[in-house]
Amino acid sequence: MLSILGIAAGLCITFGRMVKDRRQGWALLAAMTIIFVGALAVCTQAEVKGNPALTRLGVNQVASMVPGAEQPGGNMEGKELRFGPGGSALWATATCSASNGSVNSMHDSFTPLGGLVPMWLMQLGEVVFGGVGSGLYGMLMFALVGVFIGGLMVGRTPEYLGKKVEAFEMKMASIAILLPCAAVLIGTAVSVLVANAVASVSNPGPHGFSQILYAWSSASNNNGSAFAGLNANTHFYNYGLGIAMLIGRFGTFWPVLALAGSLVKKKYTPESLGTLPTHTPLFVGVLVGVVLLVGALTFFPSLALGPIAEHLALR
Repeated sequence: MLSILGIAAGLCITFGRMVKDRRQGWALLAAMTIIFVGALAVCTQAEVKGNPALTRLGVNQVASMVPGAEQPGGNMEGKELRFGPGGSALWATATCSASNGSVNSMHDSFTPLGGLVPMWLMQLGEVVFGGVGSGLYGMLMFALVGVFIGGLMVGRTPEYLGKKVEAFEMKMASIAILLPCAAVLIGTAVSVLVANAVASVSNPGPHGFSQILYAWSSASNNNGSAFAGLNANTHFYNYGLGIAMLIGRFGTFWPVLALAGSLVKKKYTPESLGTLPTHTPLFVGVLVGVVLLVGALTFFPSLALGPIAEHLALR
């Protein structure tokens, strides 16, 4: 698990050295870590607590070593005994924070909130910590948006690393962030309207919708894991998910490169009283807020139809 995240996290420190200010790299790493720890806590709690639907069948917390758990040992469906719900939740969170795709349990068998976490981490663009390089430039796009919003809120000139952030940079950052989101949501919307695509779902209802949403999220955001209950080996999904891979994985390169080229041409502006510091805890909070806000506004409606609706139905 450390190896999955090691290179991606280490590139934050490399970035700090390249821009000759290690504090910038530590700020990005801190933002990533905060989101990772929060997501891990939610996923672990959901899996350790267990499935409330089984409680109504007489499976109770007798002999459970976990206070408040609804089944002995938590939700063990689709998991290996040697890993348990805690180790499985940790791996799921790590592999969907990075562009890895490996699993040590069946994500399709997670509780609704437990399955929501890895799905949502992919939908953010896997910027926590991301793949080898891809998580870094994804988080840098969010950093530019955070600088722009923060600068406008406090009346300071939007600058990042001594370069002014203007209209062109914001357009490119927005395209890089929204392209994978569009591939996921449009693909999911089309899937629920096509009869052959719906027929691939093994669990009708909210969980079936989650299976479809997870497949498009994984394909577009460079992961490769799946809710295994979906039969994606059909003409529709083979071609559709392939297009999503092309858009989500390669379409983001162009705006990122265009943005980098634009910043390189700009003159360096020394820091002044009007510059918003991008290495402070305040900016880390702004960056985390921007990432969460974009994820919430973009994917909350679809998540509400899938894992959230399923969670409420279990209660």
